[in-house]
Amino acid sequence: MNRNIIEIVGGVTRHPAYRMNKPIDFALGEGEQLAIVGPNGSGKTMLVNTIIGRYPLLMNEVRYDFGKSNGRMVFENIHYIAFRDSYGEHDPNYYYQQRWHSQDVEMSPTVKDLFDGAEGKLAEELFRDFAIDGLMDKLMVMLSSGELRRLQIVKALMTAPKVLIMDNPFIGLDAEMHGQLQGLLQRLIDERNLQLILVLSREDEIPDFITHVLPIKDKVVGEKVERVDFSPTYGLDSDLAPTLPAVDQESESKVTEECIIDFRDVTLRYGERIIFEKLNWTVCRGERWALHGRNGSGKSALLALVCADNPQSYACDISLFGRRRGTGESIWDIKKRIGYVSPEMHRAYLKDLPAIEIVVSGLHDSIGLYKRPRPEQMGVCLEWMRVFGIEELAKRTFLTLSSGEQRLVLLARAFVKSPELLILDEPLHGLDTQRRELVRRIINTYCATPKRTLVMVTHYPDELPSCITHHKKL
Repeated sequence: MNRNIIEIVGGVTRHPAYRMNKPIDFALGEGEQLAIVGPNGSGKTMLVNTIIGRYPLLMNEVRYDFGKSNGRMVFENIHYIAFRDSYGEHDPNYYYQQRWHSQDVEMSPTVKDLFDGAEGKLAEELFRDFAIDGLMDKLMVMLSSGELRRLQIVKALMTAPKVLIMDNPFIGLDAEMHGQLQGLLQRLIDERNLQLILVLSREDEIPDFITHVLPIKDKVVGEKVERVDFSPTYGLDSDLAPTLPAVDQESESKVTEECIIDFRDVTLRYGERIIFEKLNWTVCRGERWALHGRNGSGKSALLALVCADNPQSYACDISLFGRRRGTGESIWDIKKRIGYVSPEMHRAYLKDLPAIEIVVSGLHDSIGLYKRPRPEQMGVCLEWMRVFGIEELAKRTFLTLSSGEQRLVLLARAFVKSPELLILDEPLHGLDTQRRELVRRIINTYCATPKRTLVMVTHYPDELPSCITHHKKL
């Protein structure tokens, strides 16, 4: 019988805020590759933080047995890539530096600086398999979310941990890199005896190399089963049609411009690096676009121009809502007509305010809440939280929510002012299967109004709502 390298018996955390609803019984046997699965908010991250010793237990502490590497500390044997870690440093200024190309951008380290001194066979293999060599001269703040994720995974693997824990490792990766990551992890398992714990929101995304599955629901750890015996439990009522808050018909009737986005020979560059060149793109009112492209192809940079988050738009031939950029309009004139969410926004959103205040801030396009909402506005915000199934989270603070719950809060924030233009950059990141389907239905219902326009970014065709009418690939 294989020994357990990590074991918890009847574990109860000392701090009540971090307790599961039942004592934790957990074991990772030697050679096992484990997937922890469960819906958003079920307690997956809470369990992982207990496993790695971040949440001390009342009595029976976590037992570790790493064999020959027992001389190393626990943090040397276990490396955990959490949701926010996968996108780089927790710097809220990163989001603005990346867009505004301030003086700080020029001072940003490059990828080469990040891996200074890294050498050896493992580094060589990882750089090759994750196409890191081609990024070495790129500024860190100019990396796409998918590129940042690749770097963080490589950094973790270079520490040669006994156990690597990864929170939703495949989100943000294009289809090619998704397959390469699975193949690389399989090889590391075979050649270096790496053991993996993958924390997955999607039960249909369990890789073939996983040997055991541990389901979690309602903050209760289920029974670990072999992969072949695990039965997925996802699914929504096929007849479910979300009911959205009523729209201000008078405001809708004032919408007259037919051309929403018009790019004419637009070039975006940072120093000598050209993101895209002579790009032409026209989006008319009522069209629903899917924007495709590999990691680093410029999708998020393109959307930053649309959202008035990049000053290079003033030097380009760009018209938004029928008006040429730089002809007197403020960025707030543009933003008030756009609802927006992206992985970069999510990563940079570190305001620990009650969730309802995060949603309310979408009415004014602010990061925090600086203007007290009217009672009717608060009612609309609560109604949108109900639409996304998160009304019970209204008083919970943002940073205490799971990553999936945070994403739903930010989605409600994007929809709350019923924007003319909805820009959704990888909106389904970190959502469980049920909530992914719910959000797709909400998008379809929202876009059923003829004057609503949508631009959505995703790497996976199965994530697109049925309302999509146009496609563009970068």
